[in-house]
Amino acid sequence: MRKVLTVLGLAGLSFLSACQTLDFSDPDSLRPSDNPVTVANVSRNDRLAQLGAQQHPRILATYGGEYKDAKLERMVAKIVGKLTTVSDKPDQTYRITILDSPNINAFALPGGYLYVTRGLLALANDSSEVAAVIAHEMGHVTANHGILRQEKEAETAIASRVATEVLHNEAAGREALIRGKLKLAQFSRNQELQADSIGIRMIGEAGYDPFASPRFLQSMEAYSSFRSISGATDASLDFLASHPATPQRIELAMGHARRIGAPGVGTTDRDSFLNGIDGLLYGDTPSEGYVRERVFIHPKLGLTFTAPAGFSIDNSATAVMASGPGEVAIRFDGGNLPSGMKLTDYISSGWVTGLDESSIRPITINGLPAATARASADRWQFDIVVIGAGDKVYRFLTAAPRGSNALMPASQSITQSFKMLTAAQKNAIKPLRIRVVTVRAGETVASLAERMYGTDRKLDIFRLINALPIGATVSAGDRVKLISE
Repeated sequence: MRKVLTVLGLAGLSFLSACQTLDFSDPDSLRPSDNPVTVANVSRNDRLAQLGAQQHPRILATYGGEYKDAKLERMVAKIVGKLTTVSDKPDQTYRITILDSPNINAFALPGGYLYVTRGLLALANDSSEVAAVIAHEMGHVTANHGILRQEKEAETAIASRVATEVLHNEAAGREALIRGKLKLAQFSRNQELQADSIGIRMIGEAGYDPFASPRFLQSMEAYSSFRSISGATDASLDFLASHPATPQRIELAMGHARRIGAPGVGTTDRDSFLNGIDGLLYGDTPSEGYVRERVFIHPKLGLTFTAPAGFSIDNSATAVMASGPGEVAIRFDGGNLPSGMKLTDYISSGWVTGLDESSIRPITINGLPAATARASADRWQFDIVVIGAGDKVYRFLTAAPRGSNALMPASQSITQSFKMLTAAQKNAIKPLRIRVVTVRAGETVASLAERMYGTDRKLDIFRLINALPIGATVSAGDRVKLISE
C-alpha cells in the first residue's frame, strides 16, 4: 500500500532543527561540556572522524536534530564515561548525541560518533539497558565495523561489475551480485554478534548488569511486535531495521552474560536512570504534530483532523498515514500553493498519476476552499482532496482496492473533520512526556494504565514502556513510567 501511495508522487512536509553535538568522552563529566565538540572543529588529521563528521549533518536532519535536556544529558554522560574506562581503545574519543526522535534507535559512525534517540531512552527501564545499547555501538567503533562494511560493499559491487562489463555476461553479473549480497548479510550479522559480545563484556567490566543486553533486546522485540499489530508502518528508522533481533541472538547474549556471572551480578542503576528520564518528551514533537488516539493535531501549522473509526495513525517526517480495515489507507501531507493557482488546477498540475480529469470539482470543507477528484492505478482506486489555507495546500489521498465500497466513506470522514485551530486551541495543546511515579498502596497495573494519555491502548503501552509481561503485578513503593501531558 505504501508503494501505491508513493507512485502518485506526493511530497511531504519536513520540519527540522539545527543543533550541535556535545563531547561526553570525559568519564568524570556529569554535565554537558562547556566546550562542545562540533562537526566544524573535528580534528582534520583523524580520517575516521572526518568520515563521521561528513555524515553527522545528515543524521541530524533525518532524526529531527538534537534533543536538549541537561538532566538527561548528565545521565547519558555518566553511562558513556563509565564505558569509556573499559573500552578496548581507551584513547578513542566518543561524541554522543541524543536525537530528538520518537523512533527507537542507536547507532555509531566511524570516528566515535554515537547516537541514541529519546525514543530508545523512553523504552529503556534502567541505566544498564542504555549502557548495553551504547556499549554495543562502541563495539562497532572499536572493531572498525563501519569501514569494514564499506570495503565489503565495494568488493560486492566490483565483482558484479567485472562479471557484467569485463566478461560481458549479465547473468553472471546478477549471480555475483546476489552472492555478494548474501555474503554481506552474513557479514553484517557476524558484526552484530561481535558487537554484542564486545558490548556485554564492556558493561560487565563497567559494573553494570550484563543481562541488561538480552533483556532490552526482548523489550525491543515486544515494541516491534506492537508496532506491527498497531498498524504503524514506518519502522525504517528503528533499531531492529538494522539490528535484527532473533531468539538465537537473544540466547547468545544470555550466554555471554552468564560467562560474566549469575543473574543479579552488577548494578542496574535504575533510580538514577528514572530520575534522568522524568519529564522526557514522548512521541512526536510540535514540529511534526501529535497523534492522540485517532486524532492528528499540528499546533505549529494550526490544523487537526480525525481518522475514521477502526483506523490507526502513523506520523512520520514526510507524511501522516492512516490505515484501516479492508486495505484502505489514507495519506496526508502538504506544501506551498503556487501564487494565484486555483485548487482545481493544482490537482491537474501533474502530481497525480491515473487522474480522471473529468472528476475534478471545487468544494468547501468547514469554510475552507477545497477541490476533489478521482484516480486509479493497477488494482487501486483513489479519492483526492486538496484544501487551501492561505498560501498552503493540504492533501488527502485515500486508497482502496477497486470495487471497494469503503473508499468514499473513509475519505469523507477524514476530510470533513479537517479544521484550522484557533489561537486558544493551539496554546492549549501540550506535548506528551514520560512521568515517573511511585506506586501507592492499592494501585494496580490496570489502575495505573488508566492514567495514561494519548492512546486508546493504555494497558498495552503501559506494559510495554515498563517491560511488564502479561500477568505481572506492581507493589507499593515501585517506581513506574506513565505517559502524561
